[in-house]
Amino acid sequence: MDTRIIALANQKGGVGKTTTALNLAAVLAAKGKKVLLVDSDPQGNASSGLGVRATSGDKNIYNCYIGAKEATDCIMPAKQKNLSVLPGSIDLVGVEVELVNQDSREKRLKSVLRSVMGRFHYVLIDCPPSLGLITINSLTAADSVLIPLQCEYFALEGLALLVQTIRKVKKNLNRELYIEGLLLTMYDRRNRLTHSVASEIQQHFGEQVYRTVIPRNVRLSESPSHGQTILEYDAASSGAKAYQQLGTEFLKRANRVKG
Repeated sequence: MDTRIIALANQKGGVGKTTTALNLAAVLAAKGKKVLLVDSDPQGNASSGLGVRATSGDKNIYNCYIGAKEATDCIMPAKQKNLSVLPGSIDLVGVEVELVNQDSREKRLKSVLRSVMGRFHYVLIDCPPSLGLITINSLTAADSVLIPLQCEYFALEGLALLVQTIRKVKKNLNRELYIEGLLLTMYDRRNRLTHSVASEIQQHFGEQVYRTVIPRNVRLSESPSHGQTILEYDAASSGAKAYQQLGTEFLKRANRVKG
């Protein structure tokens, strides 16, 4: 089984990154793909959003980073078939300090994920909202980056910095890295600024922007607090339909890349 690793990254918080990681993972699993969601954010929201508590115990990604555990020992099954999670931990906040003097510190996650290769079709990494060492590790381990973007003015400023970081990682640490796609989130069709920002992003990035947009949707915001993906919480909602559409578009693109 070929395994593709996709990092979901944006240093700006509140753009729908974790929501996208959770729900894209759920949709791909529902389509029969074996999916691992790697919660690389100290907040642990991707874990709790699947009903798995990010712990300070043994079975979490922090212990993999420091070499105390193998990833395969820490993976936990989600309630949904085909979906697993490598839980996050608040201890991750100390990882950057602990790794700072280590050799190949940017490649630690890449070596952690070696043991899961061939076991999953897709590994989705939920990065923290920063461009620090954990995000650099995620970009170094990944085949590609999916960038969720809120349709607002400051999104464009943050995007320039993120793209610059991706280029540096590609040049120095991961020659194969490419942008999987840009996903417009919290999309409000009635808002003129939304259309203006979307138009500018499409001008700059063209085909890299997903045709699917994720609307503002209360049900999407509510579902993680119940430890459920949107497919479990309200499969008939506009948010669920948008993520199902994204899953279809994502797989079509993935097949094109393979071809």
